[in-house]
Amino acid sequence: MISAQAWADAQQLWDFQQMGHELRPCSVAIGLGSHDLGVADTTADLYHRGMMPLIVFTGATSRTTRDRMPRGEAEHYRERAMELGVPDNAILVEPRARNTGENIRFSRVLLEEHRTSVSSVLLISKPYEERRAYATARKLWPDVEWVCASTPMTLPDYADSIGDPRLVIDMLVGAQQRLIIYPRQGFMIEQETPDVVKMAYKRLCDHGFTSRLVSETVDRT
Repeated sequence: MISAQAWADAQQLWDFQQMGHELRPCSVAIGLGSHDLGVADTTADLYHRGMMPLIVFTGATSRTTRDRMPRGEAEHYRERAMELGVPDNAILVEPRARNTGENIRFSRVLLEEHRTSVSSVLLISKPYEERRAYATARKLWPDVEWVCASTPMTLPDYADSIGDPRLVIDMLVGAQQRLIIYPRQGFMIEQETPDVVKMAYKRLCDHGFTSRLVSETVDRT
């Protein structure tokens, strides 16, 4: 049973992760691979709304996706977007990235190989990782404008869609931890965290929502 306080603290982290960017047309979109096909759905929707002429889906597999996405996250995203009407020639696939930093670096190289001029990027992620993705992208590719987007959902709706509320809170806590430790390791830009978010994060850690925490000596994003 998850307490009302834990849900309230999780909501604080969820709200903080939302960047609140106003959507606008960009040179290209980068859809960050994960277990969540909703990223591909949202990317396809934004394409049909004219927000970008070209999409990069990026991602290999992880321990949570190797069984359900055996051809790789980016390839499954491509297939999903095409089912939703996005033409194949509007999609590039980056199949090697295994973390957020590699998503950005490898996508940049791929776009350079295709001689794509990029001044702005629509960065599409899971709802609880907008800020983490933004901080990483700004660090690794600072000379373009980044606009964040994700599937518009409430925290309860997202937890219901995943089917494991405790795991969702664990993932929120893990995303928040990375915002704390990765800037010190040079993987992200520094961002100010409100005290109310810091306290919510600490309470959730104290109550055992820690399965997605990483070692503070980790060397990847």
